[in-house]
Amino acid sequence: MLLAETALDGFLTVAAAEYLTITEANPTPCFAVLTGRATGDTYRIEDLAFGRNVRATHPSARQEFATTIVPRFGAAYENPARAWWLDPSDLLRIDREADAKGLDVLGSIHMHPDWHRLGPAEARTHPLDERPTAMDRYVFRGSGWPVNLVCYLERRQGSYCYALSAWDADCRRLPLRLFRTAESVTVSARHNSLVGGGK
Repeated sequence: MLLAETALDGFLTVAAAEYLTITEANPTPCFAVLTGRATGDTYRIEDLAFGRNVRATHPSARQEFATTIVPRFGAAYENPARAWWLDPSDLLRIDREADAKGLDVLGSIHMHPDWHRLGPAEARTHPLDERPTAMDRYVFRGSGWPVNLVCYLERRQGSYCYALSAWDADCRRLPLRLFRTAESVTVSARHNSLVGGGK
């Protein structure tokens, strides 16, 4: 699985801003849809797009959380800030915009903050990292998307640190590689030659 550095940078920028709003009562989520191309067994993620979270307002979301998710995964998911439900109209928009660029919707990326440090006392016993939770595995299987990224994000000594993992729809780990486009590498090389030439 190949992930464009520009797409990752876009996600990390938004995730870092959301991270700052996290409180014990508000585990602000961050979620984006991944778009790109599939060639054989290789998925190349070139872009991503954000949509609205309608977890607390969409009738289907409210019903699934009440009847399936909370009974199965625990009362923590009664908190509407705990999870993400993408507005169906935003998913349709994202799909159309991707199609116009010759891309397909391939999956999603979401943030795992260091909730075991930021959250309430009961969160200390369930540390998060870049591995999927039981709830994540349920969502991955339900969506059927071939690529699902988990981005663990924490803040240490004034810096953001992150770790990534990639999973398929059956929750098997995928090899993950970052890439730069040839154009960005060329620009970087040109910059370096100009800087070096000015000495």
